[in-house]
Amino acid sequence: MINRILKLQNLFKIFIFFPLIFYFGKRSYIAFDEGFYALQARWILDKSNWTIPFWWDEYVLDRTIGLQFLIAKSQEIFGRNMFSAYIPTTAASLLMLFITYKLHEEFFNKKYAIISPLILSTTYLWFDYSHLATQDIIYSCLVTIGIFSLVKIKSKKNKLYILLFGIWIGLSFMMKTFLVFVPLLSLVPYLYIKKNFLFGKYFWLGLLIGFIPFLFWALSINTYLEKNIIFYLVEKFNILSNKNTFTNPIYYYFWNIPVTFQPWSIFAIIGTICNIPESKEKKYVLTYFPLILIAVLSFFSTKTPYYALQISSIFSLNTYIGIKYLFNNKRYKKIFIFITSKIIPFFIFSLIFTYYFFFKNLINFNFKENIFIILGLLFFGLSWSFIKYKNSFKEILIALIIGPYLLTSFLLQSGLFTDRSRELREKMEYVSSLEIVKNKPIKVDKKGIKDSLSQSKIIRISLMTPTLGEGLESIDQLKKSELAWTTESKEIKNNNYSYKVIYEHDVLKPWKLILKN
Repeated sequence: MINRILKLQNLFKIFIFFPLIFYFGKRSYIAFDEGFYALQARWILDKSNWTIPFWWDEYVLDRTIGLQFLIAKSQEIFGRNMFSAYIPTTAASLLMLFITYKLHEEFFNKKYAIISPLILSTTYLWFDYSHLATQDIIYSCLVTIGIFSLVKIKSKKNKLYILLFGIWIGLSFMMKTFLVFVPLLSLVPYLYIKKNFLFGKYFWLGLLIGFIPFLFWALSINTYLEKNIIFYLVEKFNILSNKNTFTNPIYYYFWNIPVTFQPWSIFAIIGTICNIPESKEKKYVLTYFPLILIAVLSFFSTKTPYYALQISSIFSLNTYIGIKYLFNNKRYKKIFIFITSKIIPFFIFSLIFTYYFFFKNLINFNFKENIFIILGLLFFGLSWSFIKYKNSFKEILIALIIGPYLLTSFLLQSGLFTDRSRELREKMEYVSSLEIVKNKPIKVDKKGIKDSLSQSKIIRISLMTPTLGEGLESIDQLKKSELAWTTESKEIKNNNYSYKVIYEHDVLKPWKLILKN
């Protein structure tokens, strides 16, 4: 009987994450970066070239082919549909939640181990990127595995974890190349006290195994190139290191991380500080590691929100510590309860009122999206408003988790985080239904890719084009009865009998579908 109860508890722990991870409705991509990678994965399958990342007929040599390979392989196995494209990210998300669970057990105890992965899964940044077909969650999962394996290494006898610590480095390099050195530098203080395992054969064997995918790919692609692929990757690193469109001030992460780690930011900050007087293992991993990593990232020219994903598991653990500290501290407990049960619910209810009466008609959400947003926020506010001073720690934890859990579940099932280009998808579904389009390749006039807007649109249009043809230097290359996406207007207007506009819409602008007569 006890074994049955334990099995049911374990099943419940798994199924509780389903509304936060899985969405089976209609999907659509955003252009950057997931649409770009998904389009490259499509060309892998269309061209049967698993070695070179393409942008139309040109080589893209500023990145590895790791994610594109995974998306293409997933679609090859499970079918060429959009759901399959997200399987690598979904699998990494689930694994990262599990490793966070195991880290909680390692640092604290098994009693509330489910809390840390629940906190992680309801954090805005992690929740957002766990539903994007990019390499960021996969990379962050590998970093989390690296931290877990390092924590588990107690002596040279822990061969499996030593091997695992070597493996994650090479696999991370295949995902994000030189970014892997950021978490490695951040772990230096902790690595120093465990340095003996670095001289063992199992670490170096793991390092070699981890780098096998990159080495195999590098050797394969070099036959197509004038110089080694590593030089192209270094060039990209140099571009990111210098001033570019993603350059931000040195203080960028000091405001960006608290914003993107909502609604748990303040608890995570408190928890991070609380670990300083703790044991070496706790403070080195839970405090020094994230702080050093933020400092290193702050000195790097390119700064983006998703670079902080690699410390999101650690911040989830610190959130748990922060909540526990505030509950046990007589001085701050009343303030903690007052803010969470009164101020935040009042703010949420005010937000619902303001949105419904002033902004609902200004934002282009459909009925389902509006209902799910309002319900999610309503349940969030109600859940936290039930928190009382007399509640036990367990009751407060449950109330704190339920609110964000319901909000993120409703947001996912609304389609806002999965059907991100809904209007464009709906127009492309109509285009796909046209008789003239069926089973006919549609080419693309590359001359129309002039700026980020036209590029963004054509990436999403190409991904939703039933049969995607080749890129054209101009529409003059079109043969009779051939279709193409173009931004040209003068040539079409001046040659009324040469071209016919099949479909155009404001949502697809500046692109239109034409036919060569």
